[in-house]
Amino acid sequence: MLVSVTMSLLIPPLPRSSKVNATGRLEVAGCDVVELATEFGTPLFIYDEQEIRDRCRAYMEAFSTRSSNFEVIYASKAFSCIAICQLMAAEGLSLDAASGGELYTALTAWFPPEKIFLHGNANTAGELELALRSEVGHIVIDSMDEMMELDRIAARRGRRQQVLLRITPGIEAHTHDFIQTGKLDSKFGFALAEGVALDAVAAAKKAGSLDLVGIHAHIGSQIFSLEPYRQTAARLADFLAAAREKHGFDCRLLDLGGGLGAVYGPDDDPPPVDRLAEAIVSSVEAEMARVELPPPRIAVEPGRSIVANAGLTAYEVETVKTVAGLRNFVAVNGGMSDNLRPMLYGAVYQALIAGRPLAEPTITAAIAGKHCESGDILVNEASLPGPVPGDILVTAATGAYGYSMANNYNGQPRPAVIFVKDGNAQVVIKRESYEDLVHLQEKLE
Repeated sequence: MLVSVTMSLLIPPLPRSSKVNATGRLEVAGCDVVELATEFGTPLFIYDEQEIRDRCRAYMEAFSTRSSNFEVIYASKAFSCIAICQLMAAEGLSLDAASGGELYTALTAWFPPEKIFLHGNANTAGELELALRSEVGHIVIDSMDEMMELDRIAARRGRRQQVLLRITPGIEAHTHDFIQTGKLDSKFGFALAEGVALDAVAAAKKAGSLDLVGIHAHIGSQIFSLEPYRQTAARLADFLAAAREKHGFDCRLLDLGGGLGAVYGPDDDPPPVDRLAEAIVSSVEAEMARVELPPPRIAVEPGRSIVANAGLTAYEVETVKTVAGLRNFVAVNGGMSDNLRPMLYGAVYQALIAGRPLAEPTITAAIAGKHCESGDILVNEASLPGPVPGDILVTAATGAYGYSMANNYNGQPRPAVIFVKDGNAQVVIKRESYEDLVHLQEKLE
């Protein structure tokens, strides 16, 4: 038996602490995954807490060695819960909330409100009220309608709110169409084209209860090339020069968003965080010098690259069937209700059997979910060692947008989430019950 074999040799997306233990089973952060599944049930989201902390520290160190004026903002839409907000606060990160619910979660975790950024392309008046009442540090304005509404609410509350404008720079990152957010044909932000963004600067500066401190741009997600970041820095520098000349706007905070890719398979090769930091800091400094403007505070918003590879999902195999001449199906007790990404935009995952991860594969099978949809397939082709009902099957790299997109389709309760560290496991989100599914419903009278 090969003990302590590094699992990255088998499946790259697993947490770095993963290994095969003395019993020949998959272990993460000192915890046997089969035992975790037995104790906490399945489906089960498992996060390596130390790996999340290490990735936070990598961001902080990478930028601190290149700049004394920066901010790392965790994009909580990747995975939001009270525990993760507490962890981010402890590691010194700021936090991005993309809705009132994410904001409420952060506030419940006692996350410092002055370090919260509220985003969103359709924030309601209620969400803006909550942000102002909570005295969040920054609100990222996405439209003229939102700007006017926020100004009205802030004036009524007697608050002068620091804001950023979300700019659509027209940069198309090489990623899936559904996760490109910086191209011109986007629902997000103010376009540079036809002076729309410059008009937004003029309007924000005139708003009596808004303090325009900077701009924000996000070009997409799951990005492997650094060139789009350099292009964005150049385009935004030109914009800021024009905004300074026409409207006297001095940018104090430049938020270049997140988007750095995670590893989902052996062909994924995102650049390390220190290269990202070098590209962003050097580009911003050089481009601002080119247009003869002082460099602003630099902000980045990592989400996926912090939590994706720290997480995995454990399922129980329910059935194995063969469709003669076509393919094999291994059906598990979860699916699109805990991982919508394969159906949403064809995300690719890998799988293994936690009880015998080093065994030679004997079949290639589609990993099917339990829901009443033909497209409920978690993995199209997985090579597995003779799976049988009762096996614990693991999909790797589910730490980002897994639980965040979890739903109750077909009346499926959402899974539990645990953090593992140094051989110990802690539940950070309880498993939903059938009673939870109906507790907000009312019977007809």
